[in-house]
Amino acid sequence: MKKNILELCLSPDLGGLELCALDYFNYFKTQTSAYLCVAPDKKLDKNSENENKFRLQRSKFFPFLPALKLAGFIDEKEIDIVHFHWTRDITTVVLAKLISKKNPKIMQSRHMTMTRFKDDFYHKWLYKNIWMIHAVTKQVKEQLVKFIPENIRPRIEMIYLGINEPIVDKQKCEQLYKKYALKDQFVVGIVGRIEEGKGQYLIIEAIAKLKEKKIKALIIGSSMSEEYLLELKEKLRDLGLEDNIVFTGFTKSVNEHIQLCDVTVLATPKETFGLVIIESMVNKIPVIATNNGGPLEIIDDGIDGFLFDRTSDDLVKKIELLYNDKELRTRLAHFGYQKVKTKFNKRKQMKSLYELLD
Repeated sequence: MKKNILELCLSPDLGGLELCALDYFNYFKTQTSAYLCVAPDKKLDKNSENENKFRLQRSKFFPFLPALKLAGFIDEKEIDIVHFHWTRDITTVVLAKLISKKNPKIMQSRHMTMTRFKDDFYHKWLYKNIWMIHAVTKQVKEQLVKFIPENIRPRIEMIYLGINEPIVDKQKCEQLYKKYALKDQFVVGIVGRIEEGKGQYLIIEAIAKLKEKKIKALIIGSSMSEEYLLELKEKLRDLGLEDNIVFTGFTKSVNEHIQLCDVTVLATPKETFGLVIIESMVNKIPVIATNNGGPLEIIDDGIDGFLFDRTSDDLVKKIELLYNDKELRTRLAHFGYQKVKTKFNKRKQMKSLYELLD
């Protein structure tokens, strides 16, 4: 039996979580009737088509108002399942379910870790109105079981996120290669929003220690704080690294940028999953990632990638290993690619989640 599904994400950003919501909408609409609910004029709104799209302004202090509007849309389109991703949307979604005549099932994809017990009255009310939680890693599933009381705990299913084989514009790669004046250097890349938690400063510290080698770094992504970006650029000047590190800014050509790299780094202290890891793997580029959280479920250290302890000294060691050993780079890239094709295939993962909706 086909379902009417509403994919909802009112986040103002455009990172892995938001793109995941868009990916699920695009997949679900090939299987059934699907709608997308986004915040007006935010990044997700601007990066999605208008087909079957509903815009809803989130209200932090008065969630009843957007919930009332959402309930009207749910009843109008006879929505059977509301699937949301951003934890801050939970109150609006639950209120809308209770207001609506349709009373749809609620499914949450949990992309963030859970670190405290949800046994207060407010959270008990929320979780008893959620039908199912999709955990994106085994660790997240374990946390959900631990912190949500059994008597109000929704059904919990673990399905990893996935990635599709990219279509890479080789001509674009050549243009970017010239633009960044890469020449014959070894290229280290880091992909993601520029903010302290993403660890771009570790790349700068590592490159400073490797200054005598022919290494260049690409810091790929937009800045969340102009002040922090200026701090990083000042650090470059102090270390004399202006010619060794490039800030590319925001780009939609993520795969083309990854293909410029000899290795990419994920330096977040505790990434829940690590979408950029499998993005690099599917592009056959080896990865160095923090030995915590999601990367532990993706990378077999030394086989299909490297894990590091989030110090610049350890990062330097791992970069040097790859810098000095082309065969090692090729081997890690090969096994990383094979793992993505079997374990993190996006279409298979989405199909698995869709099959749970029956």
